Amino acid sequence: MNTPSRSARLLRTLPWLALALALLYAGAALLPARDGRFALSQFARLPIVDLGRPKPLDTFARSTLLIVSNKQSFYLAETDGTAERSEAKGHAERSALEWLLDVMARPEVARGYRIVRIDHPDIKAVLGADPERKYFSLDEIVLRRAEIEAQIQRANEVPAGDRNSYQRAILELAQHLSVYFHAESVAELLLVPPTAAGTEWTTITAERHQVDEHGGDSPATDAYLQVMQGWRDDDPAVFASAVAQYQQWLGTAQPRLMRKIDMEVRFNHAAIFLRAIGLYVIVFLLAALSWLRMTPALVKSALWVLCVALVLHTLGLVARTVIQGRPPVTNLYSSAIFVGWGAAVLGLVLERFYRNGIGAVTAAGTGFLTLLVAHNLSLDGDTMTMMQAVLDTNFWLATHVVVITLGYASTFLAGFLGILYILRGVFTRGLGAQEQTSLTRMIYGIVCFATLFSFVGTILGGIWADQSWGRFWGWDPKENGALLIVLWNALVLHARWGGMIRQRGLAVMAVAGNIVTSWSWFGTNMLGVGLHAYGFIDSAIFWMFTFVGTQLGLIGLGLLPLHRWRSMQATSQVRAPRSVKQPTAPPLAPPAPESPR
Repeated sequence: MNTPSRSARLLRTLPWLALALALLYAGAALLPARDGRFALSQFARLPIVDLGRPKPLDTFARSTLLIVSNKQSFYLAETDGTAERSEAKGHAERSALEWLLDVMARPEVARGYRIVRIDHPDIKAVLGADPERKYFSLDEIVLRRAEIEAQIQRANEVPAGDRNSYQRAILELAQHLSVYFHAESVAELLLVPPTAAGTEWTTITAERHQVDEHGGDSPATDAYLQVMQGWRDDDPAVFASAVAQYQQWLGTAQPRLMRKIDMEVRFNHAAIFLRAIGLYVIVFLLAALSWLRMTPALVKSALWVLCVALVLHTLGLVARTVIQGRPPVTNLYSSAIFVGWGAAVLGLVLERFYRNGIGAVTAAGTGFLTLLVAHNLSLDGDTMTMMQAVLDTNFWLATHVVVITLGYASTFLAGFLGILYILRGVFTRGLGAQEQTSLTRMIYGIVCFATLFSFVGTILGGIWADQSWGRFWGWDPKENGALLIVLWNALVLHARWGGMIRQRGLAVMAVAGNIVTSWSWFGTNMLGVGLHAYGFIDSAIFWMFTFVGTQLGLIGLGLLPLHRWRSMQATSQVRAPRSVKQPTAPPLAPPAPESPR
């Protein structure tokens, strides 16, 4: 008798426990960074202008190391430089800031670190290295400098569209080495902020030249000389004193800039989107478990954790918007963040109305996948670079780009609801008549929403194109992709209204919408042509075709005969009884007598 009582009490407390743990996990993002012997958290807040925008050295270090090594930390190798990360157990993990300080102050030491990632086997053969290795030091690469430079020169002579995988890889290595050497040239970095109205950011070399010719103070140069000296001599006191004095001067000379710099450092340290990924996984598991044993406690737990994840996701979007001074969508990375956010908001709305776990699962699934896409896109370096001239307008970024991205989000959400319909129908017995009706209503409502936003966003894009390029429509690949989304969503609605598809057909066509949307969102960037091709993302081709392949497979599953669907077998909805007596037509009524005239 006591067991049900304890179980009931546990279920009642489960949502509160899930909410408390989610809040603790999210709140951990606010914890300040811990320093070791050196005041690295303060050094991280020193500003630099790179790729056209002021940013903290923390961002510069992270993005540079990401480009060079595909990670934001590394392990110290053995003194003879032979240890790989997998062999570096027991060696200290070093942060991107520590690596940058070594590159700036002790370049001869930093060049021995194995942090340059090389994946192509032919480049490893040029270096005479083990094909299993992934990371190489700059010293190893410089030993084969002549041969590598010759290979780079030959690859540059080949037209971009005709290059093979080796030529693309060797040119990518050249770009990574250029980024490394740029970080190493401390005197040529834009580290010195403007000291008077009308002046620009400059280098330490230029500041020293100015002081030598005209006199005056050189706070940036003096500070960095002491910082580098303190790091080289392993003197934390000198390092901390120089950083503190320079921070004080910056706070007086550039207070507005330093507030934004401080916010970006906190944002980097919080890793908000990675934490949101973890919460979305928890939401997905809780909601999926609720289908095995439909209890209000599990559904409520998923809903509350989803709210925390969405708040965290929203805070990350707001922080990026404030730091950039731009609307939330400015590049491919931010579009992935926003698509996930929009889908999660719509999923939360569905969960609020239906409370059956379906909205929570789709919100968590789309949120997780899009943030995972964004995480991989961030490996290219800084995700808040300056806008191209044609995109440099906050009005159109806040209208056309945001609206069209909401169209992407809603179309994807409808597609993932369709995936849920197919998977539950084919592999489980949980897709009953009520669940079919609920999912169908969800898909239909979201497709209506997607059609509206895709259409309005496409029209707004035409108006922007008319202002920028002097024509409303030019059959550009990106324009064609946007039009395809509108036409596909309209086709789904007309097929439903005309009775050509019903519940299953609506789900299958919604899944096909994922393919159409992924083409417009990512596929057009892979073509490398057109006015909207702002970057060629060759590395995503494999994943693009993998995604399309999975969607085609799901469509094939959805088209299986209904007697092969486990849910339909369970509810006996496939086969009607064999002996059904057909009702006879009622006799015709006699004609009414004519009325007298």
